[in-house]
Amino acid sequence: MQLEIRPDPAEVGRARRWARSRLAGLGIGADDTLAETLVLLVSELVTNAVVHTGRPAVLRLSLPGTATGSAASATVRLEVADTSSRAPVPRCAGGDATGGRGLALVDCLADRWGWSPEGSGKSIWCELDRCSQPREGAAVAYGGGRSAYEDLAFEAV
Repeated sequence: MQLEIRPDPAEVGRARRWARSRLAGLGIGADDTLAETLVLLVSELVTNAVVHTGRPAVLRLSLPGTATGSAASATVRLEVADTSSRAPVPRCAGGDATGGRGLALVDCLADRWGWSPEGSGKSIWCELDRCSQPREGAAVAYGGGRSAYEDLAFEAV
């Protein structure tokens, strides 16, 4: 499933509503932890595309239950493709900064994330693994993967 995104900040809210409606169509309620996390990830990645590129983008969502396989144990994949070839740059926001935390949130919430060239632009993606049973000692049934982002050293700006 995909949604065309215009380079307009209002598109972020439209993208969140679109993602919620797709989840609801699969019986995943808005108060489900997966839905809350996925909508936050949509918000962060679409915001980055709109704010940092000023160009149209495409939001793609691969949800459990939309193909063969069990919705209870599938991986949810979110991608935002844009026509800017500039690589995403993780930042370390100062305590008073009003932005600069998007990729840090993605890193904390997703099991995996990354980016790759796509045509003349790029695609930034993240994945959430959905388990049928919560892991012992885990608060949720997915999340908290390690990425190369954790290996970066950050200093307060």
